[in-house]
Amino acid sequence: MRVLDIALKDLLQIVRDRQTILFTIAMPIVFTVFFGLIFRPGGDGSEARLPVGVVDGDAGGALSAVVVEMLEASGAVEPVAVPLDEEGRAADDVARGRLTALLVLPPGFTEAALLGGDPQVRLVTDVADSTGHGARTLIERAVLRALSAARVAQLSAEAAEGVRPFADAAARDAYLRDALRRGVAAWRDVPVEVTMREARVAAEPDSPPAGGFAQSSPGMIVQFSIYGLMTAAGALVLERKVGALQRLLTTPASRAEIVAGKVLAMFVMVFVQQAILVGFGQVAFGVDYMHAPLGTLLVMVALALWATSMGLLIGAVAREQSQVVMYSLVAMFVLASLGGAWFPLEITGRTFATIGHLLPTAWAMDGFQNIVLRGLGLASVVTPVLVLAGYAVVFFGLAVWRLRFE
Repeated sequence: MRVLDIALKDLLQIVRDRQTILFTIAMPIVFTVFFGLIFRPGGDGSEARLPVGVVDGDAGGALSAVVVEMLEASGAVEPVAVPLDEEGRAADDVARGRLTALLVLPPGFTEAALLGGDPQVRLVTDVADSTGHGARTLIERAVLRALSAARVAQLSAEAAEGVRPFADAAARDAYLRDALRRGVAAWRDVPVEVTMREARVAAEPDSPPAGGFAQSSPGMIVQFSIYGLMTAAGALVLERKVGALQRLLTTPASRAEIVAGKVLAMFVMVFVQQAILVGFGQVAFGVDYMHAPLGTLLVMVALALWATSMGLLIGAVAREQSQVVMYSLVAMFVLASLGGAWFPLEITGRTFATIGHLLPTAWAMDGFQNIVLRGLGLASVVTPVLVLAGYAVVFFGLAVWRLRFE
């Protein structure tokens, strides 16, 4: 009963703080919506193309048209026609980020290429823009393919003329144009068949599709489980500072009972916060935590145990409430960002994902997302739950070792 009395006292003290509801319920919901909209897939499954300005000094020549056509066929860039007299403005647009790159095709581009010349194109990109590097690769590929098709057409015309001379220049030009057309067609129809299939993990028929809220909802639950402990840890520091913890030792309650009461209060607060956010995510955002309710419950309990241990450790280490705020914010930002609460670790590469899984937050995300994103069942959360439990034991041991009642 003493443990329950201490826990109830702490919970009443936490609830009386008006900021508690704001930071434990309202803020997580706001951030869930924000990050969910960021990672929300497009309605038609398509992605925005990178705008690339094209100054066609060749006045619609056959080869310049081929370059533009190849850029359009890439699916990644969107050619934007730029008049000759607006080349300077377009270059400024690249610097301002309105255009990803600017391609300038010189006058006589087609004729020079078909006659065996080496026409010089100009490409303007922003070296500080990472997307510009990808666009540059696609543009260079399109130009080189067009030039190689023109070179093949020229060599073909020379070979044909060696066998049978053309009647006149018009006949030779017609042959060149036809050879160019066939060369470009060869680039389009590469004799390699690629079959792409979407890999799916075996799941129940009603497993939810991947979406932005399947990332943001569990992510904000994990993040604010840490942040929400700020009030409880602050109360522990204040009680130690004013001597309330020492006075508790004069009561029949033992040290173990006092620590257990503090831990129980923190656990209940974190677990109730998770339950509200899980219910809200299920109802408002369609994140199917109830696909495997027992698995979700186990992850919630393990996460609450670890977060509680961290809150107790912060309260044991900090000497002032300002330190509680600092330690809580640092822990939240570092563990949430590196642990995949803000963005999927799968998009960061193997090295970053490996580093992230040195943190308990990454395992909590794995546990939740195995259910809501991958459609897996209870067995999929066993490892994440065990890892979180291990972290909880370590943090709790450190907290008890550092905790002082005075």
